[in-house]
Amino acid sequence: MKKFNLFNEIIITNKKELLNAVNSQKEFGINIKGEIVFAPFAAKEILIYQGKHTPQNSSALIPQKAPTLGDMLGDKYQVVEDDERVLIKAFSNWQELIKVNTPRASYDDTTGDGVDKFADEALEDIGWNATEFNISYRELIDVLEEKCSGTLLCIEQEEPSYQFSGLGFLADDKEAQEILFSYCQQKIQKIMQEDPLYAKEKLSSDEEEAVEFFKCL
Repeated sequence: MKKFNLFNEIIITNKKELLNAVNSQKEFGINIKGEIVFAPFAAKEILIYQGKHTPQNSSALIPQKAPTLGDMLGDKYQVVEDDERVLIKAFSNWQELIKVNTPRASYDDTTGDGVDKFADEALEDIGWNATEFNISYRELIDVLEEKCSGTLLCIEQEEPSYQFSGLGFLADDKEAQEILFSYCQQKIQKIMQEDPLYAKEKLSSDEEEAVEFFKCL
């Protein structure tokens, strides 16, 4: 998986398309590629902005100053207009972006407790059964991020102290299922061969179910 670190990334979008979206008064988003997209959003869409602009009423006595694009997107965005381009930094709006993107994410790694569930039901079945052999969700996430295609939307910085929060978006759930299943199957087989506490005759009923699930016998 590729990291998209909002601390470092500048998203570039087309000014004309952005103005059209703003003036449409429809709910729209800006994805990490800088593309303007409208609701309903695609299943794995990753947005750095989601909203709808409603112009303020003005009067002849108190005319309203025309808002800038920065005003329209909000004060938590750094916005630079450069001819036909608009350059956006969005890391200051990270907390809102968690809410915006979590419903479409494959897993949530934004809390201090770490990942405890996969959005995909088949992946969650793998994760749940793997815990019977002390294979943690953290270990499974490391496998996914190393071997699968997808994007990790995150904020990550080293200084002044290390900070990380991320949402994972797997490009292909089927690919992820096959990779994780194979990983767990091989690891459980090795555990059963090498650890006497996990010998076949000593397995609990839950461990036996996990062995059956991973076809380890």
